[in-house]
Amino acid sequence: MTRSASAPAYDPQTDLQLTPSERRAWEQDGFFARRSVFDPDEVAALGEAAELVARRAEAVAGEGREYQIDGNRYVDTEISTVQFEHRPGSDTIRVIEPFAHFDARFEALLDDPRLVVPMRDLVGTERVSLWTDKLNLKRPREGSRFRWHQDSPYWTHACGHVDQLPNVMLALDAADEANGCLRVVRGSHRRGVLPGQEGDGTTLGPLFTHPDHFDAAEQVPAILPAGSLLFFSPHTVHGSEPNHSAAARRALVLTYQPGDQPMFKREGVRNTG
Repeated sequence: MTRSASAPAYDPQTDLQLTPSERRAWEQDGFFARRSVFDPDEVAALGEAAELVARRAEAVAGEGREYQIDGNRYVDTEISTVQFEHRPGSDTIRVIEPFAHFDARFEALLDDPRLVVPMRDLVGTERVSLWTDKLNLKRPREGSRFRWHQDSPYWTHACGHVDQLPNVMLALDAADEANGCLRVVRGSHRRGVLPGQEGDGTTLGPLFTHPDHFDAAEQVPAILPAGSLLFFSPHTVHGSEPNHSAAARRALVLTYQPGDQPMFKREGVRNTG
């Protein structure tokens, strides 16, 4: 779009701030989307970077500590945790956390004002830093489901400001119900940390939200074009179904926090530029 000579200059520090409707959605629903924020060339470059990260993570995983939780395979390396698809003996990587340090393009993305400016509004501070960064690789016909959960129960043991850990997901591929798009439960964030499924016979059961404490009928599928952003609360219940399609559903999730705070799985502080 071309601006007229009399139109005010674009200012990312103000033009990217939350709109009144986005603020209402955040408060009432616990999430909102911005569609097609990154253009196709940017998305293609980030998709290429994601595949490079996956190859690098696979290489370092061969030297890491392998273990299983609830029958699922994980590898801890010195720089990341690599989670494999939830099938016996699978070598397909499902999640890499953290991942941005594997490629300079992702390190630069952490400072992108399209992410940072709205995150300042959501965190409620003038400066924000990175809490954690995660790459989800939902491969065609391989990507498995992820049970209903909040992020906050996973993080409460590691920080005292869990209410200030908003997420932003960047869709690297078009997401729909066929390829297992993320589903978010409207209004589920309002009661903070919800009870987990203790006593279900699994190790991770306490981290999956008990179905009696949210209304699954309020789920909203995040059907988004590639390059879109979904902002969601750390208390918002979310999950996804398997990818039964021939299309990938890759996405990265960045979580920000107040400035000058240490990261979750990386050493030091990563303030944004």
